[in-house]
Amino acid sequence: MSSREVFLSNKYSEELLEQNGEDFFLVKQGSQWSVGDSIFNPDLSKSLKLLRDSGRAVFYGGSLGKMMVEGIQQRGGIISMEDLRSYESVWREPLIFPYKEYSIISAPPPSSGGLGLLGIMTMLEKKPIAEWGPLSSTSVHYMVEAEKIFYHQRSLSLGDPDHTEIPAHLFSKAYYRERANGITSYARPSSDFAQSNDQPIDDQETTHIVVADSMGNIVNLTITLNGLYGSKLCIPGTGFFLNNEMDDFSIKPGVANSFGLTGNEANSIAPGKRMLSSMTPTIVEKDGEPILAVGSPGGSTIITTVLQVIINVLEFEMTMKEAVDQPRFHHQWLPDSIQTERSAIYTSDSLELVRRGHVFKLRDHLGRVNALMFKDGLILGGPDRRWDNTAMGF
Repeated sequence: MSSREVFLSNKYSEELLEQNGEDFFLVKQGSQWSVGDSIFNPDLSKSLKLLRDSGRAVFYGGSLGKMMVEGIQQRGGIISMEDLRSYESVWREPLIFPYKEYSIISAPPPSSGGLGLLGIMTMLEKKPIAEWGPLSSTSVHYMVEAEKIFYHQRSLSLGDPDHTEIPAHLFSKAYYRERANGITSYARPSSDFAQSNDQPIDDQETTHIVVADSMGNIVNLTITLNGLYGSKLCIPGTGFFLNNEMDDFSIKPGVANSFGLTGNEANSIAPGKRMLSSMTPTIVEKDGEPILAVGSPGGSTIITTVLQVIINVLEFEMTMKEAVDQPRFHHQWLPDSIQTERSAIYTSDSLELVRRGHVFKLRDHLGRVNALMFKDGLILGGPDRRWDNTAMGF
């Protein structure tokens, strides 16, 4: 086991034991896991072999799905075989918009990632970001104020486009340019937008991979269980965790989820509905050629993490590794604070931001990016220094 796997397994050992019993493969009785220990999950091996040999049918209508449904129902859940049989994935066209001489290609609703980039980057497009410099008080201030505007709109209006009519102006650069005119030199309190209760931020457990080959194909993929280990429940015999993606719905207007994000009727729970997410797998092109592919875990911080990496490359001309390793900050309208990694902002700049009306909350880390840069015929990897990200070439 890696140091990260050891830390997380030990951290959640009591919850995993409570949900799954003493024989669960991630529970080590009488002691804690250490780096180098081996774990074995034969049930997952069996499930993967079933999927390999029988395809999706074994999950969505066959023995593997039946095992899962029966296990959920035994614990009081309501999912049925008909729910599995009726599920279909949906292909959606990517959200594409211009930023200066670049083309940004990102995730459409029900992800809020692409719209987040469209809104925030448009509000910054006419600002002299490059002159202000990375992590300067002025750069941070204007980026934060733009983030507040978008996350407020996210809370009010975004959801599954098959069930919710998303206002057309949220896809309009003209709308965000107009909103940018309202950004002043001082922080606008979140209470000016709407009232809600501040909530804590919880875990950020998502996975992102980006792969490119010599023929120009790029896979930029974000997947998630939502919280760490999802629901913490692994149905016996399956070997995999059930997610807790229901948390990405809005329970009721104004009530925050585990990431502190509030929602409205647009993202309410309903049968057959897909929840709003923040996943932001993004490709940046110039003159029809890719120059950057980037994505990250991080819950509600994914959008601003990907945003900062893109801005670091396009505006501040950083290398791929410099852009990924640069310290980060985040604002999501509520709670009303700039969340920042330790030592991200110089003392003089932080004091200037306080003078402008901002408050801070320290975070150990924001996001864990994997990214690729395409430059001079080379593919340059950008694994995040945070945790155990890795870049490999073959």
